[in-house]
Amino acid sequence: MLAWTIYLSFLGAAAVLLLPSQQERRAKVVALAMALATFVLGVIAAARFAPPRDGSPIVDIVRVPWVASLGIDYHLAADGISLVMVLLTGLAAVAGILFSWNIEERPREFFAFYLVLIGGVYGVFLSFDLFLFFVFYEIAIVPKYFLIAIWGSTRRTYGAMKLALYSFVGSAMVLLGILAAYGVAGGSSFNLLDLAQHAFTREFQQWVFPLVFVGFGILAGLWPFHTWAPTGHVAAPTAGSMLLAGVVMKLGAYGALRVAMPLFPMGVAAWQDFFAALGLIGILYGAMVALVQKDFKFVIGYSSVSHMGFVLLGLMTLNGVGLCGAVVQMFSHGVIAGLLFAVVGRMVYDRVHERDLDVLEGQGLARSIPFAAATFLVAGVASMGLPGFSGFVAELQILVGAWRSFPTFAVLAGAGIVLGAAYILRALQKAFYSDHAMGSSEPGPPLPAISLPERAAAILLMATSLVIGLYPKLLIDLILPALQSDLMRVLSRRSLL
Repeated sequence: MLAWTIYLSFLGAAAVLLLPSQQERRAKVVALAMALATFVLGVIAAARFAPPRDGSPIVDIVRVPWVASLGIDYHLAADGISLVMVLLTGLAAVAGILFSWNIEERPREFFAFYLVLIGGVYGVFLSFDLFLFFVFYEIAIVPKYFLIAIWGSTRRTYGAMKLALYSFVGSAMVLLGILAAYGVAGGSSFNLLDLAQHAFTREFQQWVFPLVFVGFGILAGLWPFHTWAPTGHVAAPTAGSMLLAGVVMKLGAYGALRVAMPLFPMGVAAWQDFFAALGLIGILYGAMVALVQKDFKFVIGYSSVSHMGFVLLGLMTLNGVGLCGAVVQMFSHGVIAGLLFAVVGRMVYDRVHERDLDVLEGQGLARSIPFAAATFLVAGVASMGLPGFSGFVAELQILVGAWRSFPTFAVLAGAGIVLGAAYILRALQKAFYSDHAMGSSEPGPPLPAISLPERAAAILLMATSLVIGLYPKLLIDLILPALQSDLMRVLSRRSLL
């Protein structure tokens, strides 16, 4: 069933392109239908997920020889972590299409690239053969360039090229590390589970692990390799920003957790403090830069760097609480950041054609587009980690895990949460609730009303963050068994129970 999330996405892209030129408006309907279908498949799979009787939490979906002479299989499988990421991808896909309902310029090509990107992302999250994993990883990179370069806005060519170059450099580092592991392990299999059973020497792990982890970390916004992220977010169209923050950055974090860390556990132990420090710097740096930005979209772009710093810090805790929190944070940030970018890019910029907070301050947007103001308020408090939303659950777990491994870092990361509240409140006040605009008796200029697709997508994302915040067991019950598998248990120096 889960394999069809990949196939339907690619079939949808082909179907959109094959539509007659006079029926371009149907492209969004086809794209939405395919995205909804894959999302429903993910929900059904998560609800029915049952590990096999042998006790392994990993369920094979399909495994057939692909290039048998090189030990390459077409191997798709899933565990709880994969399912959480599949659910996030489905949510982001549906919401992104709804927020792109206004696309009029070459809609067939736009939604085709969009669905190819989604299909590649699904493939990454379900691949357990590293060669197949890398193929899907690259497939997910290429459409990003065209989505930004063709349909983007501010410095779109520069933003697209910078994102592509950073992505391909990271991919080259990952490929080099995978090939090194494959060769040292005997060159007989690219299967992740087979490679994880090989006892790589400490010396080998100490140089391969940082190579692969940084390669993935570039896409995850690891400081100081994060600079593509704010630029790419600002240049991308709304759906592109939502996908970049919602799922593409998660590809890097997922790859670090799924590939780099279990294959090279001694390398993780050797570099743990170093990469935890980089994660902490990302938290504080991203928050401080977001606090002084004048461009509304840059505020959210740098906030993504800060929140992804929490993910990386959680990964480096090497204990069950912190690792679980990192996965929950991937999901939570994907939902909340996608919603924030939708408000800034679609609800505000596409109507006002302005992102400068000093200019927006006098326009009284809370009165002219109240739904946008209310949505940003909800998404903002969720981003700040208010109890009752998914961000609180994720950050609490990460801080508890960090306290157990490096208490000083946990305290400093807590300061990042305070800074996060500051930049969200500043942006909320300047963009929607400034004293000058709210005190004026003159109504602002009439703006187009928030459309039904926009409202539906916003409500979907807000409800998701609220449901996970109130009942996090839905995700945690999927994640913890996966962390207790033979593949992942090697990461923890303590019991994951």
